[in-house]
Amino acid sequence: MKHFFLIIIILSSCSGNQKTISERIEIADKNHIITTAFQSVIDSAMVTGSILIYDAQKNIYYSNDFDWANLGRLPASTFKIANSIIALESGVIANDSMIFKWDGQKRALKNWEQDLILKDAFQFSCVPCYQEVARNIGAKRMTEYLRKLDYGDIKVDSSNIDIFWLAGESRISQFQQIDFLKRFYEAKLPISERTRTIMKDLLLIEQHKSYSLSGKTGWAKRDGNNNGWFVGFIEKENQVYYFATNIEPTAPFDMKYFPIIRKKITIDSFEKLKIIGHM
Repeated sequence: MKHFFLIIIILSSCSGNQKTISERIEIADKNHIITTAFQSVIDSAMVTGSILIYDAQKNIYYSNDFDWANLGRLPASTFKIANSIIALESGVIANDSMIFKWDGQKRALKNWEQDLILKDAFQFSCVPCYQEVARNIGAKRMTEYLRKLDYGDIKVDSSNIDIFWLAGESRISQFQQIDFLKRFYEAKLPISERTRTIMKDLLLIEQHKSYSLSGKTGWAKRDGNNNGWFVGFIEKENQVYYFATNIEPTAPFDMKYFPIIRKKITIDSFEKLKIIGHM
């Protein structure tokens, strides 16, 4: 990442007095802007990491830490996006009516202990369901499709076929996450329109009056360290904004809040950019 060469101070006066609020924005180049507002959001949540938002209309990336955003990390359950695409394209998942049958065994999360349709398996992030999918795809086909999709730097073989996105040397950066999502959204991936339509439905999280939110979370635990993802896009008034948030908790941090904090700080950052209003 280039060194920042310009600092802009934005001042806003409060009515009735001369108090000012300043926010620093640093410009690396015309397409990369770093703002302290994102860092404030992260600090207040007692986590560390990077929020990366891409305004596709203006071709501008916003972040608090571009160096962090350039580093590759395990994709964790964000890989369920690519895994679902490959399964649909290969026929391992026949259609969006497919049901993952529960085998009756105890699972890590209670909502995995039931038969799940595809959308629920995706949104509940059912690891056993998608391990089954990966095994059915197989290492050879998985590698071939990942190459076609140009998805990160993924290390997959027969020995790690059902865990390579959760452990090992597979890596994807926040920039690569957004590039992949952008190509998906713009129909530039080598996949069928049927697959793309099914995936857009799987990705949809919330529909608001003024915008819709689509995405996928992920959570990797490696060498005792927790790393969390939230990637996706916001559609508003025929415009699209992509995001990839990657964070780690700082001490002290109550881990019961980790699942929700990734989404919260991402939405807070969109509000800071005034792309969406307060929910």
